[in-house]
Amino acid sequence: MKIKSGFMLREIAGQSVVVPLGARVVEFNGIMTLSESGALLWRELEKNSTMEEMVELLLTEYSIDRETARNDVEQFVQSMLDSSLIENV
Repeated sequence: MKIKSGFMLREIAGQSVVVPLGARVVEFNGIMTLSESGALLWRELEKNSTMEEMVELLLTEYSIDRETARNDVEQFVQSMLDSSLIENV
């Protein structure tokens, strides 16, 4: 998976938000607020990490089991795909 060009993660008033830049402003009207774990996964997507690498990251950062981590990553990725912020490559 890869983040589409024209989207950046920013800290605004203590919140992690994904904002569109340039021409993306027309396509994506608004911003998306991310939780702490969502921002962590976004930063991992910036490195072109795989879903398995994101699962491993959640396992090292949080006290959760593998199934929960996998479900969280799958939900996050689906949400980003549904919002057209990332693409499969």
